[in-house]
Amino acid sequence: MTKTSHSAPIVVWLRDDLRLDDNPALAEAADSGRPVVPLVVLDEESKGVRALGGAHRWWLHHSLERFGKDLADKGAPLILRRGAARQKVVDVVESTGATTLLVNRRYDQASRAVDDSVEEALGDAVDMQRFTANILHDPDEVRTKTGGWYKVYTPFWKNLAEREPRDPIDPPERLKAPDDQPRSDSLKEWGLLPTRPDWSGGIADFWEVGERAAHARFEAFCDEWLNDYPAGRERPADDATSRMSPHLRWGEISPYRLWHTAEAYANRRKTIPGDALRTFKKELVWRDFNYHLLHNFGALATRNFNDRFDAFPWRDATKDLTAWQKGLTGYPIVDAGMRQLWECGWMHNRVRMIVGSFLTKDLLIDWREGERWFWDTLVDGDIASNTSQWQWIGGSGADAQPYFRIFNPITQSQRFDRDGDYIRRFVPELAALPDKALHAPWEADADTLSQAGVELGKTYPTPIVDHGGARKRALDAYGQVKG
Repeated sequence: MTKTSHSAPIVVWLRDDLRLDDNPALAEAADSGRPVVPLVVLDEESKGVRALGGAHRWWLHHSLERFGKDLADKGAPLILRRGAARQKVVDVVESTGATTLLVNRRYDQASRAVDDSVEEALGDAVDMQRFTANILHDPDEVRTKTGGWYKVYTPFWKNLAEREPRDPIDPPERLKAPDDQPRSDSLKEWGLLPTRPDWSGGIADFWEVGERAAHARFEAFCDEWLNDYPAGRERPADDATSRMSPHLRWGEISPYRLWHTAEAYANRRKTIPGDALRTFKKELVWRDFNYHLLHNFGALATRNFNDRFDAFPWRDATKDLTAWQKGLTGYPIVDAGMRQLWECGWMHNRVRMIVGSFLTKDLLIDWREGERWFWDTLVDGDIASNTSQWQWIGGSGADAQPYFRIFNPITQSQRFDRDGDYIRRFVPELAALPDKALHAPWEADADTLSQAGVELGKTYPTPIVDHGGARKRALDAYGQVKG
């Protein structure tokens, strides 16, 4: 006797949504009362799917480890499979006799094509349902007055500012597992962690991974920093940002939960200024904007959004690129950011803009080189935000910053790291320099450098480029494509 749809298992295919709380696909399965098979597929084979970077893999291992325990505690063990998603998902659905497959939507074109191929392979015998879970507003439901999609953020924000996102969904109390559990890979077999060498010590010290850690961190942020968010988020030496980016990237917390939690804090504590809450909400909607660009444009990681930049005269400068990657440019704020990235798998957002401007404007190196490096080294390397932000800073993206806006790394350093705490933390060889000399050590006199134990060109590099000359060179190059 075949199982009916009322008793057959439901497969919940999880991707960038590794959480119990506010997980629409998982909640729908739990509410059905039917057996639930939570499934994660490590797909490195399907056409167009981008391979994970090294820092991604470290985070994914630990996130799955914690999520797997949470699911088991609820009653439904996590099933792991590695390979092309179409084959692996269909195999689990067929082997369990499932008649329903539930997923939370993805927005890049390669992943959407994979999801479509799975639905096609399953045919009419299996009901595949897709939910909006990881961004606040579905791209198919947000349109301009003329019916197109938004390419500029400000009108996008104005459209959505007054739309209150849905309430978050509570986590399931219990999950029912099928009597016959499908086979699962072991997480260790996936080999996600670095071993030779293990470079993850700094990342492990900096981060707590998983859903519980995400909620705890965000509540601490609302307690301590939300009231000063507009100013605090600009100071890289302070731990004043939410640091939700990796938790959002892996779906350990939902943007709906962040939106409503921040709002609840503001309503409960009348001391949180309205502009602080609004600024935080705008960051969540900015993230949505990046996903809408990804959904509608597609190849943000490889193709210039503004095709005039196809003719841009980028430099082929391997030595300069390596110096930038290693944090050895001779500009302390740039080097501090690149070293924070390597040590922590993350970089403060203000400094991301500084190092991005330095690569694309001062060095005239293609934004795609920066995007690839960030993809490999960021724990929060996001297929929408990472790509669109690099295009934004490079000038080729949607709503890009004006081509003539070239960050001066010295004045940016003086403004946002005035006391030099951030630089001293990540460029310790300059720690003994007085504040006045810290932001541009090549301008200091010999006695100041000597007393601080700094020997330019030996203990710390001289600048690899003169900012003034580089700025003029960049303006000339950008002038060729500004249109």
